[in-house]
Amino acid sequence: MTRQQQTPSIDFTILTLKDALDLAVLIEEEARDRYEELSAQLVLHRTPGAAAFFAKMVRIEELHRKQLIEQRHKAFGDAPVGVRREMIFDVEAPGYDEVRMNMTTRQALETALKSEEKAHAFFVSVLHNVQNPEVRKLFEELRDEEVEHQELVKAELAKLPPGDPLERFDVGDGPAPQ
Repeated sequence: MTRQQQTPSIDFTILTLKDALDLAVLIEEEARDRYEELSAQLVLHRTPGAAAFFAKMVRIEELHRKQLIEQRHKAFGDAPVGVRREMIFDVEAPGYDEVRMNMTTRQALETALKSEEKAHAFFVSVLHNVQNPEVRKLFEELRDEEVEHQELVKAELAKLPPGDPLERFDVGDGPAPQ
């Protein structure tokens, strides 16, 4: 997915710092909400390890969202928000097709890692069009934070035992005998 598909109606050449902060908040909200949905799905499918990891990601995304909101409020007070949720799509949020009914914790971590890599690539790509120095600085910080997030996920992956080679395949239970 290209930057234009993720943010079709945002012109990064004229983006203001206020709008950039609003965009960053929305990206965190989208990721938080998606992790929340995925966690709930995995609870229903009785995969507690993966569900718990996605619930942890909900808390992380919410914490980052709150930090961005505080930064925005300090700089712009209660100025109206100029960027709307429908202006973004899947910037950092994991894809719905990433979740499997019998997802392991390792697969959940790998899904989160892909999402952090996707967010990093987004900020790298939009930086080519950013003209405002304050927006550039913010997006560079956000880009670098995505690398930090990747390292955290990789560290969690390293703590897990080696994965089962069959995990790569979407193997479900066959039909039950009648």
